[in-house]
Amino acid sequence: MLDKNSQLNPKQCIVFFDFDNTIATCDVFDNMLLLFSKDDRWVELEKRWKSGRIGSKTCLEGQIRGMNLDKKILDAYLPKIKLDPYFRTLYKFLQSKKIKSFVLSDNYDYILNRVLKINRINKLKVYANHLSFSKGKLVTDYPFKDQTCQLCAHCKTKNLLSKSPKGSMIIYVGDGESDACPAKYAQVVFAKDHLLRHLKESKLDYMAFNNLKDVFIYLKRKLI
Repeated sequence: MLDKNSQLNPKQCIVFFDFDNTIATCDVFDNMLLLFSKDDRWVELEKRWKSGRIGSKTCLEGQIRGMNLDKKILDAYLPKIKLDPYFRTLYKFLQSKKIKSFVLSDNYDYILNRVLKINRINKLKVYANHLSFSKGKLVTDYPFKDQTCQLCAHCKTKNLLSKSPKGSMIIYVGDGESDACPAKYAQVVFAKDHLLRHLKESKLDYMAFNNLKDVFIYLKRKLI
């Protein structure tokens, strides 16, 4: 973890954001479960995933198949998603410093990219599970799955490491179970909710945040 008195060199920094409950003010996929699930089977899948009996790919596949959802319904829902009010300010600030930023998510790329486009957030690269459509129906794929690990559908750690040149100052911002592994490789971690509890229990360094205003204020003060 960065010394509290140290400054950050923008030329070394790279920032990775989680999406649900981090950039977005809600868990987009969880909201979809509540709105569109045909029955309560998704609840049991969620319990099995949280207890470690199944990985997130199995959980997500079962849950998305249990939704009454097609492209038209999904496209009508996504404009309702709100972003953290400070995300645009933070992202523009990082751009002004020429700091590369990425989104790493265990959600689906179509969902994230569409929400970002609706909110006029351009040129932000998203790495997530893949969602496309065939005759209006949802088709899923998991191009970033680590076949040796069943925990996450998208191995965020692999993408984080592959996008971080040697000597990078990795900054990670997240909240969920899928953020616990990649956060271990960051020099600066902003955490809340599950990720915060995990880092506390593991006695790892972190900075708690409530919203992205906290992240913006810190980075504005620390970047040279």
